[in-house]
Amino acid sequence: MIGNRFAPAAQPLLLKGARPIGFGEKSISDAPLDIMIGKDGRIAEVSARIEAGGDVRTVEAKGAFVSPGWTDLHVHVWYGGTDISLKPEQCGAARGVTTMVDAGSAGEANFHGLREFIIEPARENIYAFLNLGSIGLVACNRVSELIDMRSIDIDRTIAAVEANRDVIVGLKVRASAVITGGWDLAPVKLAKKLCRILKLPLMVHVGEPPPLYDDVLGVLTEGDIVTHCFNGKAGGSILEDEDLYQLAEQAAARGIVLDVGHGGASFSFDVAKAALSRGLKPQTISTDLHNRSLDGSVWDMATTMSKLLSLGMKLDDVVAASTTAPRRAIRLPADNLLEVGKPAEFTLFDVVDSDLTVKDSQGAASRLTRLFEPRYAILGAEPVTAHRHVPAEGSAGGHACPHCGWKS
Repeated sequence: MIGNRFAPAAQPLLLKGARPIGFGEKSISDAPLDIMIGKDGRIAEVSARIEAGGDVRTVEAKGAFVSPGWTDLHVHVWYGGTDISLKPEQCGAARGVTTMVDAGSAGEANFHGLREFIIEPARENIYAFLNLGSIGLVACNRVSELIDMRSIDIDRTIAAVEANRDVIVGLKVRASAVITGGWDLAPVKLAKKLCRILKLPLMVHVGEPPPLYDDVLGVLTEGDIVTHCFNGKAGGSILEDEDLYQLAEQAAARGIVLDVGHGGASFSFDVAKAALSRGLKPQTISTDLHNRSLDGSVWDMATTMSKLLSLGMKLDDVVAASTTAPRRAIRLPADNLLEVGKPAEFTLFDVVDSDLTVKDSQGAASRLTRLFEPRYAILGAEPVTAHRHVPAEGSAGGHACPHCGWKS
């Protein structure tokens, strides 16, 4: 689905007794509200109490939080088109996520398949960053999409964006040695040039140098996105280099979006905790879910949000970084989302006490005492029952690739 183009529902939907959070001035989390959603999927009424008619479907929130729909800015869902991608249903509405952004799985040569076979049939909203490399992540980290200029077709990349502006929200380039070898900063500069032409943001994967994280930040401008901002890789971690840390602070101050992009190899508890303790917060929280991270260190959006909560982010900040902030990053409406007439795209969730041990991408363990538990993804007048992903016992074993998290 694109842009909340809901199919007409058989009956209206009433959410009873939900506590709003993440809606700006309308967030009154200690005052439950009822929300009536029409058959067209748009908000019909918001009030302290709404009586349901006989033809209305009712979801009893029982004091659960309702937020704008969880929006995962970095996933890989070109299932069948790449060797790492998941099906949308593995990380979408069934996990509380209403909008996903595929982060460069497809390039210009195969984007049409991602659109026709994945994006359009999905019940969730799906958008995409188009990979600078024409083949995208067909054989991720085995066949690089950015070997040299023969990997890029500038004219076709521009044409693919122009033909799909309702779906493509920016360009993606993976800027690390495992992808580009010694090509260094050239792909980032070229991608940035194309983004200026197309007037779209650039998402850059940072990791093992070259290029240096430091140099990448120097190319980016307001609205561009650094994903894997809290990675713990040698030569690419803001914790090990005070100069780089200050560059990251300056980048955030000038409007560059720092995105978590957890993934199988790109999130460190130590780095995130140190940054948060010094006041450097990620603007957006995303999972980088793929088939090499799902049962490894990531699991799902709720668990990723819970990790940032455990490291010191405030509840309101975690919710904003998982809802309205990623929407703004890809230029979707993010204000007044609880007003009558707006599309009903919500996540209904609880925050519960827990005693769960989880790991970061380096294998470091941490204990979560508070946990986001999704109950429903609300897509128009359709409530989708949601719950966290819990890997099957033993599924996280094996040897992890230091670059992508693949387990043999």
